[in-house]
Amino acid sequence: MERELALEFARITEAAALAAARWMGRGDKEAADEAAVTAMRAVFDTVCIDGTVVIGEGEMDEAPMLYIGEKVGNGTAPSVDIAVDPVEGTNNVAKGLPNSIAVVAAAEKGGLLHAPDMYMDKIAVGPKAKGKINLDAPVKENLKAVADALGKSIEDLTVVILNRPRHDKLIREVREAGARIQLIQDGDVAPAVAAGMAGTGVDILMGIGGAPEGVVAAAALKCLGGEMQGRLWPEDDEDIERAKKLGINDINKLLTMDDLVKSDDVIFAATGITDGDLLKGVRFFAHGGRTHTVVMRSVTGTVRFIDAIHRLDLKPFVFRR
Repeated sequence: MERELALEFARITEAAALAAARWMGRGDKEAADEAAVTAMRAVFDTVCIDGTVVIGEGEMDEAPMLYIGEKVGNGTAPSVDIAVDPVEGTNNVAKGLPNSIAVVAAAEKGGLLHAPDMYMDKIAVGPKAKGKINLDAPVKENLKAVADALGKSIEDLTVVILNRPRHDKLIREVREAGARIQLIQDGDVAPAVAAGMAGTGVDILMGIGGAPEGVVAAAALKCLGGEMQGRLWPEDDEDIERAKKLGINDINKLLTMDDLVKSDDVIFAATGITDGDLLKGVRFFAHGGRTHTVVMRSVTGTVRFIDAIHRLDLKPFVFRR
């Protein structure tokens, strides 16, 4: 993939973030998502790729746009797999909470795991702790390994965990080990990416979240040189059948980075919708807005932060509610 695509994907996530941010704190997560999807899909039409959505808004009969299998781009080379999350953390936008982002990841065709819409148990760390974690190891053992890799004590680690009843045991074990915990309500892509970057205040992500989000976060960590491991966490037989339809026959397989993201040519872009550890949220002013975006390429290892100002009086957005 050409380096120019990195900026094109930034344009896509910027458009989605600007559209969704109009709905911040207004209590309507569906409207925020609809606005972001519409804006993101419109910009995709201008990008020179032959893209196929492999992680998106749902199956064809569930989503009008950015559904799994939809073709995006203008149809020219290169052929790429696309993973999108127009609003990662819809509840966060609706409630005005932090860490909601608009995300796009792309890899060579066949380069991204076609993750079913179900849960995944995950552990994610940055480059210094790469090769030190094991999803099957005891919690304290993983925390000790990460702390040693970062030159910290366990007591200085910050672990991000989704605040869910299913994590009661995990939270208890992390606390017993002595590490600090940052509980989040929704959206585990941003903290997983933050774990891969020094200076964000996040050292490790642990726990069960969305499987598609796991692949998206793994794409970013591939660019950063970090690591994620995962295992699908089905709730019922329907989840197991859904995985089999996507070619995943061993539901209990430990998924490594090479399983989640097979390609070494990956681009990841994310724009903040609300403020977070990784990115600032959208700021609006008279006739315009300001966005904060991160763009990464695995081929070069380059990470760019883009602070952009947009003339919104020249870019009409469609709000249907």
